[in-house]
Amino acid sequence: MNSAPAQRHVLILGGTTEARRLAGELADDPALRVTSSLAGRVAAPRLPVGQVRIGGFGGAEGMARWLREHQVDALIDATHPFADTISSHAARAAADVHVPLLALRRPGWVPGPGDRWHSAGSLADAARLAPALGERIFLTTGRMGLATFAHLTEPWFLVRSVDAPEPPVPPRMEVILDRGPFTLDGEAELLRRHRVQVLVTKDSGAHATAPKLTAARAAGIPVVVIRRPPAPQGVPMAQTPADAAAWLRTTLT
Repeated sequence: MNSAPAQRHVLILGGTTEARRLAGELADDPALRVTSSLAGRVAAPRLPVGQVRIGGFGGAEGMARWLREHQVDALIDATHPFADTISSHAARAAADVHVPLLALRRPGWVPGPGDRWHSAGSLADAARLAPALGERIFLTTGRMGLATFAHLTEPWFLVRSVDAPEPPVPPRMEVILDRGPFTLDGEAELLRRHRVQVLVTKDSGAHATAPKLTAARAAGIPVVVIRRPPAPQGVPMAQTPADAAAWLRTTLT
């Protein structure tokens, strides 16, 4: 009697919409065993289907050890475009263990007619740029980077994040706890109600959070857009879960 072929183990470094969609697309494939890994920085994360692990690996060495011990056949880095530390660790770990690696990255945002965008290379650059553009600043960069703005005592900040931020934070600040997707009408009303003069955002590229850019354009509000960190060299990239799934099946065949 012929035994069934062994399943191939796929590790998805997740936490994004694309990672959840990819896990769902692969879940019904009997030839695959899929594990999604979440960093654990959000108190109540949206969980993908299938097996899930939560927490760090202990750097590149710890991730390489996990790949070996759990006999991972392919690694897909579908983390946030700004999660450059974990992406660097994934590249080093995959190279050490000789596991094929793909980076799944949604396309970045592109300015259109009427946009008043100001490019920033980092959170620190954004903290220098934004106060010169207005005194009421809408920060949508996440709670982890608020310390970069904590020294700014003159501007007033509206901060939106999934979980409550911890000090250090700007002294003049109002916090909105919310999670996308957001609507254009809702974003336009938010800008009006809080008399926002400047929007600061990372180039996450997500459709769920893009309406704030359209609302800012309509209101004539300048936007400080923080550029993405460069991806690790030599790592192939896909822009959609479907493309990532195709790469995976070709790689494992």
